[in-house]
Amino acid sequence: MNKPIGIMDSGVGGLTVMREIIHALPAEEVYYFADSLNCPYGPKSQDEVKHYTKEAVQFLIDKGVKAVIIACNTATAAVMPELRDEIDIPVYGVINPGSLGALRKKRR
Repeated sequence: MNKPIGIMDSGVGGLTVMREIIHALPAEEVYYFADSLNCPYGPKSQDEVKHYTKEAVQFLIDKGVKAVIIACNTATAAVMPELRDEIDIPVYGVINPGSLGALRKKRR
């Protein structure tokens, strides 16, 4: 059985990430979690962001995802290393890919 990929965001901005994943990996099933109740994460404390992000990621894990993409810059910065140490599936963020893409564009 092929497990889905989980994507979480503090709102709906991550839908662009989901669209690109679906485009690049059309055979993959994708679950999207938008935490619109607690959006935006930016003005929240780091502890709050960690709490909300971990809840969302656990929700996706409980749904059986094989990997999680955190499509929220604030959540990626606040909790990414900690999450990678705490869960047994791959966790990806959006800061490094976005930064690397911008650098590649600038060099052209």
